Amino acid sequence: MGKIELKQVTKSFGDVQVIPPLDLTIEDGEFTVFVGPSGCGKSTLLRLIAGLEDITSGHIEIDGKDATNLVPAKRGLAMVFQSYALYPHMSVRKNIAFPLKMAKMDQAAIKKRVEGAAQVLNLTDYLDRRPGQLSGGQRQRVAIGRAIVREPSAFLFDEPLSNLDAALRVGMRMEISELHKKLDTTMVYVTHDQVEAMTMADKIVVLQAGVIEQVGSPLELYRAPRNIFVAGFIGSPKMNLISGAEAASHDAHTIGIRPEHIDVVESDGQWQGTVGVSEHLGSDTFFHIHNTGLADTLTVRAIGDVNLRHGDTIHLKPRTAEFHRFDAQGLRIA
Repeated sequence: MGKIELKQVTKSFGDVQVIPPLDLTIEDGEFTVFVGPSGCGKSTLLRLIAGLEDITSGHIEIDGKDATNLVPAKRGLAMVFQSYALYPHMSVRKNIAFPLKMAKMDQAAIKKRVEGAAQVLNLTDYLDRRPGQLSGGQRQRVAIGRAIVREPSAFLFDEPLSNLDAALRVGMRMEISELHKKLDTTMVYVTHDQVEAMTMADKIVVLQAGVIEQVGSPLELYRAPRNIFVAGFIGSPKMNLISGAEAASHDAHTIGIRPEHIDVVESDGQWQGTVGVSEHLGSDTFFHIHNTGLADTLTVRAIGDVNLRHGDTIHLKPRTAEFHRFDAQGLRIA
């Protein structure tokens, strides 16, 4: 079991309220990702769930029991931090076993749990090595193993991949997703990287200034963002946002259109502009277009490698059925 409920939870530091009253339910077995820009309150919210910060008001329930005033060790949760926090003088085996040793579990049970976690994480061959002999990805797996052996009702991850290089991030992202499927345990994951959120989550919680802007599956947020903030944050590259006469002609204050919904045409496009920087990725090309009269820069995705150079005139045909319309308050117009 690993259902977590936050009921009218707030957090203040002195006179500054960083988490206004907030309600959220994380279902048992769900992979929930908190995402948002730096300073949005996502790590603070995770620490409130873990018990590493005291809430100012409200209640936290774990598996239907009030955990508001429980110390972290009594909440049945395991947290994996951005830093690996491994003991450099201990072997991998001893690092993973450490929380069980502190709990005074018998040696046979410790051995069984450590070896089980090592097998799940492909660390069996490294149990007798020290952290300094491991790669960054392997060290992160050791930190996760130390959490697994506690058999928690939920795992809490606080930006665990931010210290890894790009290739390792992608690999560890897949490993954590696979781990979730194997363990079938609730996971709450904090990141500022919306690509991580989109590829890993069952449910995404988008935060801004401590306020939940939208909750939903990755595709729900991608296809129907509730407001301009979510529209601009979810998606890579981000959605193009256009105001002025073009938006007004569609009965909106602002219209949004994603780069893949603007087609590059030979001539007579509805829009045209000048090609700026082009990003050639092989399967796709992203053009950054200037002088359209619509926005400072439009981003357009073309499939494959399109033969346009910096300074060329480009003709564009937006798929108007894919427009997202927003009112003057930045809220989605149905």
